[in-house]
Amino acid sequence: MLSFENTEIAFESKTNKDLNRAYFLFRMIANNTLVQIGKRMSNFAMSARLPVDWAVKPTIYKHFVGGETIEECKKAVRLLEKFNAKAILDYSVEGTESVEGINNALEETLRTVENAGADPNVPFAVFKPTGFTRDSVLEKVSAGETLTEEEKIEADNFRARVRRLCQAAFDHNIPILIDAEDYCYQNFIDEVVDENMEHFNKEKAVVYNTYQMYRWDRLEVLKKACERAKERDYFLGAKFVRGAYMERERRRATEMGYKDPIHPNKESTDRDYNLALKFCVEHIDRIYIFNGTHNEYSSLYLTELMGKHNIPKDDPRCYFSQLYGMSDHISFNLAHAGYNVAKYLPYGPVKSVLPYLIRRTEENTSIAGQTSRELSLIIRERNRRKAAK
Repeated sequence: MLSFENTEIAFESKTNKDLNRAYFLFRMIANNTLVQIGKRMSNFAMSARLPVDWAVKPTIYKHFVGGETIEECKKAVRLLEKFNAKAILDYSVEGTESVEGINNALEETLRTVENAGADPNVPFAVFKPTGFTRDSVLEKVSAGETLTEEEKIEADNFRARVRRLCQAAFDHNIPILIDAEDYCYQNFIDEVVDENMEHFNKEKAVVYNTYQMYRWDRLEVLKKACERAKERDYFLGAKFVRGAYMERERRRATEMGYKDPIHPNKESTDRDYNLALKFCVEHIDRIYIFNGTHNEYSSLYLTELMGKHNIPKDDPRCYFSQLYGMSDHISFNLAHAGYNVAKYLPYGPVKSVLPYLIRRTEENTSIAGQTSRELSLIIRERNRRKAAK
């Protein structure tokens, strides 16, 4: 019987020094006051161009990030490999809307695709669509507004950039995950992703769309996407997350006067998330599943569904994923049991990745029970190691 309580397996990859660092880090993250002070200090340091590497790199950066470059990430990739866990290199530099910034992000993402194609322990590539065009263009196209000639050109450029990334993934035989974005950008992104799935997913899922299941419409959107895939004879790649932008989504809906796109509570989000997993397993002949969650029940539920439908643990159509540095009790116990597990491994220069790290600390502070669960497991493993001496 699979259990996420085995801390020996969960933290086998961590030395005592690693475990102690994780303990003190999550103790700090548990304190919302410290997190907010750290956020303000980090934002000030970035705006004033003050050095932050000395404070960030040996602590929070080391815990949540693989390195500054693809090459530096290889140490973490090889470590995960020892414990049957794979890695997905996520270039986590916050995008700029300049042509130079967009081109840099595109070239670096292409390098991650090439790297994945050459490393069996890196089974996916990934990118964030807002890194490849201006937010205003995504918003106007998604809303069906009339574009200027310049905006039409930029919308076409976005399509071309996404097509280039998907073509590279296809050429290197590597599936590519396309992250979800804010509600106001998502319609255009869905349209472009659907086009690429129809083109590249004829034999298997190469291109994956992401469904943020805290949106009340996503379960129906998933079902319609499956129907479209059947009608047009291609495979649907479906990555599931609960969602990342709830507070600003609710605020924007209030300010703009449209219906809140987010479920009213966590219970309804959890319900739809698990119904989506059930729907996909029941249509496994057409859908590839990427279960990106830190939720223990949703992880166990997918294993139960796989067992019920006689899907092998290592079936390439089913993957589990958690962020590097979080929920190791889920990742490594699943990997130990023989399931496909891939850790999201962010990378990039310290200053450029700092906004990502700030979000991670705030996320851990805000999610009820997340930090306390991490801490309790770390404490249990520290005590187990002491008793074993």
